[in-house]
Amino acid sequence: MKYFSTIFLFFYLVKFLFSQDIQKQLQSQFILAKPGDTIHIPSGKFELTKSLLLDGKKNLVIKGAGMNQSILSFKGQYEGAEGIKINQCQNITLMDFSVTDAKGDCIKALNTEKISFIRITVAWTGKISPKNGAYGLYPVSCSNVLIHECVAIGASDAGIYVGQSDQVVVSGCEAKYNVAGIEIENTTNAEVFNNYAHDNTGGILVFDLPELPKKQGGNVRVYNNRVIHNNTKNFAPKGNIVGQVPSGTGMFVLATPRVEIFDNLIEENKTVSIGICSFYISERKFNDSLYDPIPYQISIHNNRFLRKKANPPMNNKIGLLLKFKLGKKIPHIVYDGITRDEMLNGSGKLKDEFKICIQNNENESFVDLDADKNFKNITFDLAPYRCTMNVTKP
Repeated sequence: MKYFSTIFLFFYLVKFLFSQDIQKQLQSQFILAKPGDTIHIPSGKFELTKSLLLDGKKNLVIKGAGMNQSILSFKGQYEGAEGIKINQCQNITLMDFSVTDAKGDCIKALNTEKISFIRITVAWTGKISPKNGAYGLYPVSCSNVLIHECVAIGASDAGIYVGQSDQVVVSGCEAKYNVAGIEIENTTNAEVFNNYAHDNTGGILVFDLPELPKKQGGNVRVYNNRVIHNNTKNFAPKGNIVGQVPSGTGMFVLATPRVEIFDNLIEENKTVSIGICSFYISERKFNDSLYDPIPYQISIHNNRFLRKKANPPMNNKIGLLLKFKLGKKIPHIVYDGITRDEMLNGSGKLKDEFKICIQNNENESFVDLDADKNFKNITFDLAPYRCTMNVTKP
């Protein structure tokens, strides 16, 4: 028995020392890299204890042997918040490796022009928990972002998050067991397509939030996605805005203008297939005169909805609201109906520049909650929303 314990200890020490050597090698390569270099992550699982930092670099590729072959684990991390942090770089490609169990975000990119994540897995490997890091892939204040064929698991905020960025493509990805599978926030000119978002709290979110440097997103197209069974209990840390998303949410547009949602398969999300709401529905105060909290120019067409009747979550304000007002008969598309006077014409309908259009969805049903008039005139009538519009293609 003592012999086997010695052998085990020996192999553990070898693995630890090799992991530390890999960490030093990678960080040195990050520091010394020149334009045109490819930094290779070897095959194997490596236990890293500090963030890897890439700062001010151009024209680099960071490449592993495969998503399941090159694994950087930060489970024992004691220094830094991110697994990998990229700042003020240009033309960076990360591909074919995994980052797991970071103390904070798995991979964060800041102020970077042209960054690509290709076949990257980001995950927290234990049970879902509010102690998990907030974001898996986290480009913020970036431009020309590509996230392709990536996998995100277990984030306590969003598995794949793009914030305050411009010219974005998220395609062919899988997001599961996150609070938000994919989130596009205060971001312009984004295309989100051919993704599979399942078993999250909310599948795909398009949010604009106040008091951020970039005030408004828009020109977002969400299409050809499978958004299925996003019924995981919300496990966001207390106080997070995403903590207000009820479990059972397929897609949610919050305050963002110019959003087109089409050709998606949205199934078995028990609370709502698509929500369209102003920031006011959150009941949070804000102090930002440049922020517009009301969504407009929203086009929802040619989607397929399917869902069994079920109770929304009773531990969530929005879920309680829907249960109290609608019971189990919650339509697939829920609109809070909050507007401003200048958005309406003489007949009390939305002017063309502020309209919401809903057309040609399979199994579609709809409710306008009339939330800004204390829910006095809740209506299920889709006639005022039968229209088409051109949302600017990114």
